[in-house]
Amino acid sequence: MKNIIRITSIISYFSIILAGQMIGLPFILWLILTVFDFGNIDQLFAILGVIGIALSFTKWKNKISVTIISLILMLSPIISRLMQAPIKMFDYLAFKIPLAVFLITYAIFIIMNIIERKKVV
Repeated sequence: MKNIIRITSIISYFSIILAGQMIGLPFILWLILTVFDFGNIDQLFAILGVIGIALSFTKWKNKISVTIISLILMLSPIISRLMQAPIKMFDYLAFKIPLAVFLITYAIFIIMNIIERKKVV
């Protein structure tokens, strides 16, 4: 069950659509393209986001500290984008719904890890 919730959260993270001038761009494409956009401040946040995604697939993915760090790293490029553009630019469902699903399911994943850890101790 935890793996399904984790995968759902990551898929919803990838499904976030960033509105552009002509078309929307899936967030995963923005991350990949921005990682290789040298000299851009967004490159740092894109790298942090990719590291957060990578942490979700390591053998430590169920450690509470790793899941929280992963969440923070994955949120950093989103927060950066929110701070760079006017907030009304993000007032569309293709951004709000996947972001909400990501936040809710990842929070559930963290809570499930905390509950599991307390049962073991």
